[in-house]
Amino acid sequence: MFRNFKVVSHVVFGRGSFNQLDDILRPHRTSPDGFMVFLLDDVFQDAPLRTRLPLHDGDMLILVNVQDEPKTSQVDRLRDQVKAFSPKLPDGVIGIGGGSVMDLAKAVSLMLTNPGSSADYQGWDLIRHPAVYHVAIPTLSGTGAEVSRTTVLTGPKKKLGINSDFTVFDQVILDPELIRDVPKEQRFYTGMDCYIHCVESLEGTYLNMFSQAYGEKAMDLCRDVFLKDLPDSDDRLMMASYFGGMSIAYSQVGIAHALSYGLSFVLGIHHGIGNCLVFNQLEPYYPEGVREFKQMMAYQDIALPQHVLRSVSDEQVERMIDVALILDPLWENALGKDWKMIMTRDRIREIYQAI
Repeated sequence: MFRNFKVVSHVVFGRGSFNQLDDILRPHRTSPDGFMVFLLDDVFQDAPLRTRLPLHDGDMLILVNVQDEPKTSQVDRLRDQVKAFSPKLPDGVIGIGGGSVMDLAKAVSLMLTNPGSSADYQGWDLIRHPAVYHVAIPTLSGTGAEVSRTTVLTGPKKKLGINSDFTVFDQVILDPELIRDVPKEQRFYTGMDCYIHCVESLEGTYLNMFSQAYGEKAMDLCRDVFLKDLPDSDDRLMMASYFGGMSIAYSQVGIAHALSYGLSFVLGIHHGIGNCLVFNQLEPYYPEGVREFKQMMAYQDIALPQHVLRSVSDEQVERMIDVALILDPLWENALGKDWKMIMTRDRIREIYQAI
């Protein structure tokens, strides 16, 4: 059976498009006593962007800290905070920030209409009720969170996404002006999440023309951004992220993402830099991609941290391996149905210990 995936139904792209947010939200304000929930990355607490939010009387603004990657416990607290604010469901949830904030917005919008803890829904197609209306406004580009059907969360036992058609945003606003001042290292690590998406999708066993079309365009845009100096590089990076996310909607990612999940769950290493740390060791599996990744690092004057796992205990390494091995679809995409014969615990341990 072919999967009938849902995609984002409304997208606005262009410099200054953030200014249309009030107009976009207006039709979704359903009653005089309704309200919107704005989840804003707290790095913007004292920034001009906060003053540009079209807050109406009764709206809820929550400044969220994403120094750590999103956790199921954080989602549940935010859900409870919204429910304590009003006995009514909000008219919408708007996530403004990078991939972590967008993932939180997706998860909160789902948990407002589904019972229990968000940890109960880590997996594939476990959500039963549609989310409230939810909007993404990226201020970082690369993760593809704005377009994916996944909200990646660290739970008490695993790091695994809530994968559901109900997770997909109803509206995305892509304004390249919002990523203009991202620090160089953060821009690179987040952008490489997109590049690695493309390598893993294009070289995976799940590859099909849908994924290939999006992935090839996203990869070309990443090359424009990280191997050239172009005046519209922010526009290109924002579209690379969008296309990169679409490229895995009908396929999967692979080895780097699986191993990065282990790094994140056990050591709290952020997804973007975690992908880079792992991908740097994967030349036997993605030779051309890793060589080009190293060219991009050199061109952008990026130096990866060294000996990251030097002081990590054997027990922690084994836990990382446990987390990585949960992700069967990623491994099958990368190595085929017999992947367990290829990627043994010993081999994974060797890769981790080289980081």
